[in-house]
Amino acid sequence: MELMLWLDRGLHIFFGVLWIGLLYYFNFVQVPAMAEAANDSDGPGPAAIGKYVAPRALMWFRHAALWTWLTGFYYMMKMYGHSAWMLGVGEESIATTSIGIGAWLGTIMLFNVWVLIWPNQKKVLGIVSATDDEKASAKRVAFLASRTNTMLSIPMLMFMMASNHGLPLF
Repeated sequence: MELMLWLDRGLHIFFGVLWIGLLYYFNFVQVPAMAEAANDSDGPGPAAIGKYVAPRALMWFRHAALWTWLTGFYYMMKMYGHSAWMLGVGEESIATTSIGIGAWLGTIMLFNVWVLIWPNQKKVLGIVSATDDEKASAKRVAFLASRTNTMLSIPMLMFMMASNHGLPLF
C-alpha cells in the first residue's frame, strides 16, 4: 500500500505541475501573445497559435486537471478519509482542514476547466461552430474562469502544502 501511495503522490505532483504550469502559460503568455498578434497588421496573426498550439495545450491542460484531481482524491481519501471533504469538522487536525480546503479549491478549479473553459474555448477556436456573438461571449467566460483559476491556484497550493508541512495558516 505504501508503494501505491508513493506512486500516486508522485503522479499527483507531476500532473499538478503540468496543470498549473499550463494555466500560467495561458494567462501570462498565450492570451497576451494572441492579443498582440491580432493587433499586428504586418504579422501572421493569432491563427497559428489558435490552430496548432492552443488545441494541443488545452488537451494537456484539461487532462492534467482531471488526473491531478483523481490522484489527489485517491491520496486524500487514503490519508485523511471523508473528514477532509468535511474540512475536518469535529477533529482537531489542522492538516485535515488544510487538505480539505485545498481539495475544495482544486475541485472548483476542475469544474472551471471542464465546464467553463473547455466548452467555451472550443467555440473561440472554431472547434465547434458558433456565431460571432457566441464567440465573444465564450471568450469572456473562458477568460474569467481561467483568471479565477489563476487566483485560486495560490491559496490552493498553500493549503495543500500546509497539510503536509505544517505551515501556520490558521
